[in-house]
Amino acid sequence: MNRRIVWFSRGAASAVAWMLARRVDPDCIAVHCATNAEHPDSDRFEADWCRVMNDSVTTIQSSEYADTWDVWEKTRWLAGIKGARCTGELKVSPRIAFQRPDDIHVFGYTADRADIERSKRLRENYFEMQIETPLIDAGLTKQAVLAMVQSRGIDLPEMYKLGFQNNNCIPCVKATSPDYWALVRKTHPSEFERMVKLSRDLGVRLARVEGERVFIDEIPVDWPTTNPIVPACDFLCQIEDGK
Repeated sequence: MNRRIVWFSRGAASAVAWMLARRVDPDCIAVHCATNAEHPDSDRFEADWCRVMNDSVTTIQSSEYADTWDVWEKTRWLAGIKGARCTGELKVSPRIAFQRPDDIHVFGYTADRADIERSKRLRENYFEMQIETPLIDAGLTKQAVLAMVQSRGIDLPEMYKLGFQNNNCIPCVKATSPDYWALVRKTHPSEFERMVKLSRDLGVRLARVEGERVFIDEIPVDWPTTNPIVPACDFLCQIEDGK
């Protein structure tokens, strides 16, 4: 029988997608591509959700790079017209090594418009993969899956509580929102300063303010953090024109 693989990002959406996939296929497996750059609370969330599922997560990772910083510093590449290098090295390459041609791939895209469009692009770019999106099929939005996790007595990952929309790496170089970078500066100052130095060294203006590219340390100190938009991190990040 085909393996049904739930790509578990350690966020609320992929957690609920795992739960729905289990109803279809009790033998489905959850797989996490480790980037080793997430908030430490992600370990706690995974452990809590595994207790809900009475199952464990299979973790795969790069044999060449330790984490996102290792990718960025060794390749001297953040993100650009060729996509995000960190995704290619830490998620796509391990996934290709792990998967089989007949696998069924389950993704936690929600029924929100942006995710629906993203799921369409995933199918277009990876047409050879059998892809399922149970949250979209069930009409479950991001707010719905957050509520479903909490209804089971599980605290949401700390990144949500800090104001971030996704449980992404810290930081995520796909983000162009100054609100996002202002929030990283507030909540993770050491990572922010490390990225200031690296992006300056590479000449990469990660943020966009009023249509103009700026270095993240040029964002005013009083910039609001009310809408910290950052793309969901998935296999598309390797191929999309992000910068």
